[in-house]
Amino acid sequence: MTDFYWELPTRGDGRRVATELGTRGGFGVGTPHSVATDLRPGRFGPFDELAQVIHAAELSGVDGVVAGYDPSGEESWIVAAAALRQTRHARVAVEFHPGFGTPVYASKMSATLQRLSGGRLEWRLAVETDPADARSRGDRVTGRDRYARAAEFLTVARGVWNDEEILPGGFGGTGYEFAGDYYDVIDGGFRGILSGLPFPVVHLTGDSEDALALSARHGDVHQFALTESGFEGPAQTLAALAREHGRSVRTLLRVPVIARETSDEAWARVERLWREVHPGPGIDDPRALDRGESRWAGFDRLGHPQSTGLVGSYEDVARQLSSLRQRGADGFVLVGRPHIEELHRTGEHLLHLVDPTGRTLATQEAH
Repeated sequence: MTDFYWELPTRGDGRRVATELGTRGGFGVGTPHSVATDLRPGRFGPFDELAQVIHAAELSGVDGVVAGYDPSGEESWIVAAAALRQTRHARVAVEFHPGFGTPVYASKMSATLQRLSGGRLEWRLAVETDPADARSRGDRVTGRDRYARAAEFLTVARGVWNDEEILPGGFGGTGYEFAGDYYDVIDGGFRGILSGLPFPVVHLTGDSEDALALSARHGDVHQFALTESGFEGPAQTLAALAREHGRSVRTLLRVPVIARETSDEAWARVERLWREVHPGPGIDDPRALDRGESRWAGFDRLGHPQSTGLVGSYEDVARQLSSLRQRGADGFVLVGRPHIEELHRTGEHLLHLVDPTGRTLATQEAH
């Protein structure tokens, strides 16, 4: 069965490209403010909008959601906790920077969230972040040292975690010791209610040598962005590195999507968004960035962090996702805006075309 995740919004949502015009969720200009602590009835508060997106993700049938790290957006740990509370089945991946706190503290928070959610929390580490963002957080670790710290972070986090239940023992740990360049632990390890829980699935990202080496040793899932040059080369390198450690790492592709009943409808949506960004006559034609096979290299112009995604009819987009799966992708992190509407479209029209065996009743009964 192909895994599908959906990336949650971090700065509100809306039909427009400009972030300041995404007034859903309390962001954007002209957003009404209230001193009331409870905005009901008759008006949504910021969380109500996000809760609708999370609920739409669960209803659409995606397997999980990602609460992304965004220095200027909502705090990912809070969003992830809310998503776990709002859902019953979806997995929730929280993205965070290793410098936000100690690995022991991250593990303790995660143990509580695993208890409350039935083990549905996952991690996505944001190792490479903007240098200015790092400095603003007081983080002095730069360059390749970021990956060395991330390796220690994950080593310690797993070290204090106990999958088997261990009875409480006062204030003592379970004897875990670690002395590294970034962290030191003496008599660490969880007992009692913090033990006997599944460790979060670890997602890592990036295609640099350091990123792939880190994932080969510590990652469970590696997320690549869909690019014009493809993902097969870095994915094969990662697989070879993982085999050297007796491990395997699953591969996800992050793919922005604009899919409609027909290709013309999908391109009409692209052109409407494009005109918002390029309102003047004679400015670039968005179809000039059409790379064939439903791939379009203009998503970065519409506010996405990557340029390449898929545009076309549901059948065309499903065909390309299926092709990517056959070329080695184990699943996808999809994203579309506005989130609620695009999630419902994805669930109703797209997922079952990509993965009919796992997502249609007839094939499930046949198997």
